[in-house]
Amino acid sequence: MQLSVSSIVLAAKQHEIEELRRLGARSELVAVIGHLVHALQQERGATSIFLASQGGQFADTRQAAVAESLAVEQRLRTSLAAQLQSAAHSARFLSLMAWALLGLDGLPALRANIDRRSVPAREAIDSYCRIIGGLIALVFEVADSAVDPGISRLLVALFNLVQGKEQAGQERALGGLCIASGQVDAADRDRMTDLIESQERSFQLFAEFADAELAARWQAAQDAPFAAQLERLRRVLHSTRPATALDANLNEKWFDACSTRLVEVWALQCLLVDALKARCAALVAEAQQALTDAEGLLRTLRDNPPAARLDDSALAGSEGSQALVQVLKAQAERLAGMEADLDTARRVLDERKLIERAKGILMERFQISEDEAHVMMRKASMDQNRKLVDVAQAALSLPAFLAPTRSGK
Repeated sequence: MQLSVSSIVLAAKQHEIEELRRLGARSELVAVIGHLVHALQQERGATSIFLASQGGQFADTRQAAVAESLAVEQRLRTSLAAQLQSAAHSARFLSLMAWALLGLDGLPALRANIDRRSVPAREAIDSYCRIIGGLIALVFEVADSAVDPGISRLLVALFNLVQGKEQAGQERALGGLCIASGQVDAADRDRMTDLIESQERSFQLFAEFADAELAARWQAAQDAPFAAQLERLRRVLHSTRPATALDANLNEKWFDACSTRLVEVWALQCLLVDALKARCAALVAEAQQALTDAEGLLRTLRDNPPAARLDDSALAGSEGSQALVQVLKAQAERLAGMEADLDTARRVLDERKLIERAKGILMERFQISEDEAHVMMRKASMDQNRKLVDVAQAALSLPAFLAPTRSGK
């Protein structure tokens, strides 16, 4: 293609359409990933109670959850195979895809150990958290796309909702483990407090970036009976002294209250993904119409060329050229209007990236779990009276500042 302003305008519009279509296809993938994450969260929650109760509770609930996870996992593998064949992906996206599959490949052995009750409950929970974390990383990578301010807001809302849901799922698993084992220690209470605070921050960001209807639905859920039941049970867990035995019969109520909340978040997540797909489709249609209009303008220029070579002043008076200038001007104004919203979305996502990268560095340096890394950063944040993202940035620059050795955490 000969280099020209018109060819570049057309190429840019075509590239925009391709990006939107690719994001639409990835939205379908996000829907399947979200379903599998939901199933694995249910499986993890039931497993924590099953193991902590020495197999005496939630055996049937766990088996039903495993069956659902297996069915959805097969759908995801099919969807990932289709993605590899139908769309171009970055090296990072493919690496994350491989990491997620590696985790899923380890599930059969984990489940077999759980069946034999040969794995401690906390170790099993950590294994599920790593597998789910690998899947969420794929969602995060999709959320790093910035095509349009409306889409960016949806993606930021989606990622924070997914994050909040996972933190709520971890709270369900940990609380179920404590109740089934009959005791809760200070470390467990601290971890649950941290999970509650983290999920509330995630849900607050979701409500900030979601549309008014979804935000209102989430707010209404806070006043539902299950929310009041969950708060009562949280108070029981947080007020019980280490030497006092918990009533194992509370697990049914705990699991039901937490699960009802997670199902409500899951419903919101499905609506968000539907909105994302609809927005992509609408923008593709708009871009195709704009492309058609631009081609018409270019045909006018081609069919009615200037009678002689024109300088810039003469070109400015050309009706066809003026139309092309208007196309360029409109595009520039649209891009400028996007900048503020995109900057906000990028800032939120960049902060999340920093925090996740810092946790990874601390996990590797001190050979600790993700939970321990997060607690270390939260403690540094409070001790130093700094934002968590600032602590993360410092950890990336100089991770040793947080703690000299693991024993010092």
